[in-house]
Amino acid sequence: MQGSYLSPGEDTYGPSEAPESEEEREARLLSFVRHAVSDAEQFVDDELAPERALATKYYLGEQFGNEEDGRSKVVLTDVRDTVQAIMPSLMRVFFGSERVVEFVPHGPEDIAAAEQATDYINYVVTKDNPGFETFYAAFKDALVRKTGIIKWFWDDRRKVSTHTFSNLDQMAVAALLQEPDVTVVESSQDPATGLYSLTLRREKKIGRPAICAVPPEELLVNRKARSLQDALVVTHRTDKTRSELVAMGYSEDDLATLSFRSELLTNEERLARQAGVDFNDSSEDTSANNVITYYESWLRYDFDGDGIAELMRVCLASNQLLHYEPADEVPFAIFCPDPEPHRFFGLSMADYTMDLQLIKSTVFRNMLDSLAQSINPRVAAVEGQVNMQDLLNNEVGGIVRMRAPGMVQSLDMPFVGQAAFPMLAYLDEIREQRTGMSKASLGLDADALQSTTKAAVSATVSAAQQHIELICRIFAETGMKDLFRGLLRMSVRHPEVQRMVRLRNEWVQVDPRAWDADMDVTVNVALGYGTNEERISVLMGVAAKQEQVMQVAGFDNPLVGAENLFYTYGKILELSGYKDVSRFFRDPAQYEPPPPQPDPAQMLAELQMEQMRADMAVKGAELDIKKRQIALEQDFKRDQLDADIILRSRELEMKYQQAVDVEKIKAELTATRADVATITQ
Repeated sequence: MQGSYLSPGEDTYGPSEAPESEEEREARLLSFVRHAVSDAEQFVDDELAPERALATKYYLGEQFGNEEDGRSKVVLTDVRDTVQAIMPSLMRVFFGSERVVEFVPHGPEDIAAAEQATDYINYVVTKDNPGFETFYAAFKDALVRKTGIIKWFWDDRRKVSTHTFSNLDQMAVAALLQEPDVTVVESSQDPATGLYSLTLRREKKIGRPAICAVPPEELLVNRKARSLQDALVVTHRTDKTRSELVAMGYSEDDLATLSFRSELLTNEERLARQAGVDFNDSSEDTSANNVITYYESWLRYDFDGDGIAELMRVCLASNQLLHYEPADEVPFAIFCPDPEPHRFFGLSMADYTMDLQLIKSTVFRNMLDSLAQSINPRVAAVEGQVNMQDLLNNEVGGIVRMRAPGMVQSLDMPFVGQAAFPMLAYLDEIREQRTGMSKASLGLDADALQSTTKAAVSATVSAAQQHIELICRIFAETGMKDLFRGLLRMSVRHPEVQRMVRLRNEWVQVDPRAWDADMDVTVNVALGYGTNEERISVLMGVAAKQEQVMQVAGFDNPLVGAENLFYTYGKILELSGYKDVSRFFRDPAQYEPPPPQPDPAQMLAELQMEQMRADMAVKGAELDIKKRQIALEQDFKRDQLDADIILRSRELEMKYQQAVDVEKIKAELTATRADVATITQ
């Protein structure tokens, strides 16, 4: 058994009381959960399951059970027709825009995080998970079986897959073996080509937020529950295989004492099991495909004995406690088209139309019977005077042998089905009043819309669509908000969700740790504002006015900016059915304008300054050259003077045979030059 709980640091007990051991607490918890789940099972299976089964039977158009041999057995499908008429509008409303929901920041500092959270959670719903299929299943369950359920959870199961490769060289084999969590099951090498064949086993742990549509019969709640928030127990009852339990993290020791079975239980067998009937389950068979009923419950229970009931998550199987831990929330989103106050389960479209389907089918059967009797009337025959085999033969042109004329005569049965047509029309009107679905609202009734003004047509369609808009608003304010809030909180609680995803055509590093888990949610259902054509017309007028303001007051005016116009264009495209706005317009927030072009006069002035700097540099260089030339000339003349002094001194020494002090002469000349330089400075 796996269990964990955060108990208070100190417990107080009376003089004669002793602290409970962990085993005693677990036993008390197991007893409470078993009784709570059993009561919830009886409530759901005994009271709700028959109603859901009947609604499903009507939706599928199955026979009612009151059919008679020799009479018409046709079944009309009013329930299915109503549901199928509502479903396209529901899916278009919630998936007609790129963002199903948007998170609202609490302050200016949360704007960037709210935008990234909006993009990421929508990415999780529509890209990481089959969001469209999941919501389609939940919405249809809600319309037919009272309740649509979506569960969110952190998917960290281990996924094992086997892959076979052939004709691989050594580099390819090395690249495959470098991947994490890969083991070689089988390998071989072709001696002729030297290429390898590999069979690899890859075990990968999934770490992603996940959603799934839960069948209504799998969710159990206590009979006094009004909502998920005040329910004493909420249980997800599923049949899981041994392999699935191992993938969820349970060890073989946890599963050793469980009673698995080789096939799923029927509803009757499950009810019998609740009554204590033994089905001879065997725990010795350890096949990975054997199944067991697994109960994952969320309940409010005082585990630590402090007098306050805390929310816990408890997992059971075979009446054994497998796991328990504290819980933050109940991870289910509930969708109901017509919630009833102070009750957990409301009404569905099937509840509104099942009686009408039965009545219309009965009337229609009688019409067909009357038509059949008028086309093939009954025949009167004199017994013993007519060949009965000939009379029972319905072949066209067949002969009926009689002993005397007039032994057979037809009993004319007039067709009286015309009187039933007003009844069928009246029943259709009742269905339209209950559900809002009519030919006029769908644009299919040419007689209702012919020779009618545009305002009258719009009023007819709008009035009929109010029922669908109400359902959409209920779904948005209940299940949709709960689901996306739950996904946001779960992403923030799992920092290992950091990943690179492509949002708005850009790869972004997502780190939910910096997000506010308590952000509010806005669902983009756009209800109560007319049809798409009307909203597009209004937005076109807004765009024209924005363009006019920008043309008159400039792009930097205080009223309208480029981001406002971009938002208007985006909404027009979304209502027109185009989700990717970036293919048509560039987002001003992501646009980096090029550097501004300089003024020509300024460019000319800068060019002239550069020319002046160049001329000054050239003149400076020429002056340096002249200085160097003068210095070289002075050095040359100085060298010539030194040479002349040495030469004259040698001539004087040879002529007068007397030594001349050359160094003294040079020193005197050097001192003279220094005096001259001092004077010139």
